[in-house]
Amino acid sequence: MGLHELAPVGGRAPGRRDGWWLQRLAEVCQNLPDGPRLRDERNQPDVATAPRSARTHDAPPGRIVETYSERRGIEILSCASTTFKRPDLDRAFEPDESYYIAHADQIRPKDEVDLQIDLPPDLVIEVEITSSAIAKLRLFAAMGVPEVWRHDGSRLEMLGLEAAGYRPLASSRGLPGLTAEMIDAVLARRFEQGETALIKEFRGTIAAG
Repeated sequence: MGLHELAPVGGRAPGRRDGWWLQRLAEVCQNLPDGPRLRDERNQPDVATAPRSARTHDAPPGRIVETYSERRGIEILSCASTTFKRPDLDRAFEPDESYYIAHADQIRPKDEVDLQIDLPPDLVIEVEITSSAIAKLRLFAAMGVPEVWRHDGSRLEMLGLEAAGYRPLASSRGLPGLTAEMIDAVLARRFEQGETALIKEFRGTIAAG
């Protein structure tokens, strides 16, 4: 069965009552050749829907990371939305943004990252305006991701991995001195100013490293 055969009658987008449609879509996607298999802690496929507005938040957090690291002299390696897989655990995830920071030099020479032998990214950024079928924090914890930023459309939360799971951070571990409040101050004006102007203004607030 092709994906076009699963479209709801009338061409409308699936809603909350269309759980059967999303489940069937997940089954079809899992059978597509060479497709990444994203699974949650219960080994179920992840199916999430996101409105167009959700994508407006992806670039600014990433640009903030890159601007802050450049200004402070911290080397990073951007992996963008790379799919990270653990075939031995039958798990995978594809974050909105991800970075190697402490381990950037170790990963930089590699063409591919193999999480069976390589470390996961030091920082993962997730924009979560809509609900997802996956308990992402449990998945990130299982993969050993040390720091996760989550933005819910209004505020950003920094989380650090500890033995008992993720706990809120006062400031970034990988990018010392950078706080959620600093990032929120930039994102709060994202609909009032252009992205370039926002980043330029943010750059001016960072002390050189």
